[in-house]
Amino acid sequence: MKHRDGSDRIGEDGIAKPGDPVSSAVAGPDATGERHEPHEPPREHLPAKLFEKGKQVHNKRIDGPFRRFKWAMMIVTLAIYYITPWLRWDRGPYAPDQAVLIDLANRRFYMFGIEIWPHEFYFVAGLLIMAGLGLFLVTSAVGRAWCGYACPQTVWTDLFQHVDRFVDGDRNARIRLDAAPWGAKKVARRGFKWSLYLAIGFVTGGAWILYFADAPTLFGDFFAGEAAFVAYVTVAILTFTTFALGGFMREQVCIYMCPWPRIQTAMLDEKSLVVTYKDWRGEPRGSVKKAQKDPEHFGDCIDCNLCVAVCPTGIDIREGPQVGCITCALCIDACDKVMADIGRPRGLIDYATLDDCEREARGEEPRPIWKALLRPRTIAYFLIWGSIGLALLFALGVRSHTEVTVSPDRNPPFMLMSDGSVRNSYTLRLRNMESRPRDMEIAIEGLPGAMMWSDTIRRSDAAARQTVTVAADQIETVRGYVMVPEGTRAQDFVFRVTSLDEQRETDTAETRFSAPGDE
Repeated sequence: MKHRDGSDRIGEDGIAKPGDPVSSAVAGPDATGERHEPHEPPREHLPAKLFEKGKQVHNKRIDGPFRRFKWAMMIVTLAIYYITPWLRWDRGPYAPDQAVLIDLANRRFYMFGIEIWPHEFYFVAGLLIMAGLGLFLVTSAVGRAWCGYACPQTVWTDLFQHVDRFVDGDRNARIRLDAAPWGAKKVARRGFKWSLYLAIGFVTGGAWILYFADAPTLFGDFFAGEAAFVAYVTVAILTFTTFALGGFMREQVCIYMCPWPRIQTAMLDEKSLVVTYKDWRGEPRGSVKKAQKDPEHFGDCIDCNLCVAVCPTGIDIREGPQVGCITCALCIDACDKVMADIGRPRGLIDYATLDDCEREARGEEPRPIWKALLRPRTIAYFLIWGSIGLALLFALGVRSHTEVTVSPDRNPPFMLMSDGSVRNSYTLRLRNMESRPRDMEIAIEGLPGAMMWSDTIRRSDAAARQTVTVAADQIETVRGYVMVPEGTRAQDFVFRVTSLDEQRETDTAETRFSAPGDE
């Protein structure tokens, strides 16, 4: 590459040549470029590549309280995901008996005793807001604990890593197998392991579609080839994504694809509990033998690298906070085990706040964990989160299962009958949100002398009150006609609908009666 004056700018060896007008941060040690200033950092070689190829992470098996907690979370979350579609819930003969069902055909969402209709989407919005605030709460309190224990990517990655250990052995055995040339043994192991990957992916995709239809029926139809085409496509997509993301991309998803590591920085502060390496205690590092010879010079870290070996994303927590740390705390289990083996106190790597780390480095006692959790920020998040939850429960408890909406005809707005009376037409929609048929009474209020009939009720049977049967979990559309005596002026009135059962639920809809002279 040539400079504008003809001089060489950067040589093939990546070193800036004398007279080159580039920053000294990328210039050679002996360069005296035009833009070199005394305050600039030491000159370094340009990097050979701007992208580092991903390295295979083979994490080592470890035992400890955090590892056992991850086991428990994995078992619980997977059990919830795979078993929930098969749970039954009796809602009577007119409603599905699947405990959790997303019924897209009828636009219903069932969750045990709760049924959500399309017009009640605010319940879903409230749950999504609670999920977001809950994530903020957990992150501000204990860092990326969601990522470390309950995130679907983490759970399935953990499951696939246990498959790796079952088929290929622990960390060293897997490293040797990766480095070994392809042969019959390696092909057999890889084929068997990838078959298990595909089986897990298939079961994952198969469980997902069971949430959208009756599980036993869809299960039988699927293997009989009678399920809808979209079911097979969905299972194929989820099988592939689970196979790829859980089997091969693992930590790349957490580090590069997931946006939450970048967002979490706004949620964390110096008072948040995070997995921390206490460098003032561990540095300088040295082996046990070196520490025994010169105990005053070396810290507690013996540089065994076990904390790196057990990390599912392959990071070194001793380098400080970084985007690859999912706060699973397996490095704490590993370090505590090493400290116990060499007779040193636990907690070289531990959950701690930055404030407490500074306090401990000065020789002061750190605060109890509960004080680190109960601080204004986390309390505020919890109060907002809890308030939304209570508001949703209150709305769920007081909501009516009977609703009515009214739409008056606009063309024509009224009809003048031969006897001088005036008739208006309306479309009433009666919503029965109970899982049983109900009789509902429609009454006219605020319109003296009004009589009503419908397409299914003869005009000779017109009255101020009419009864309509609405099917279970349905919206009944009624074409209604309201007629008033001659001389009645245009005015507003109300349709009142009352369920004729023990609940006696009511709902009203205000509308307008149009008459000659109405503007």
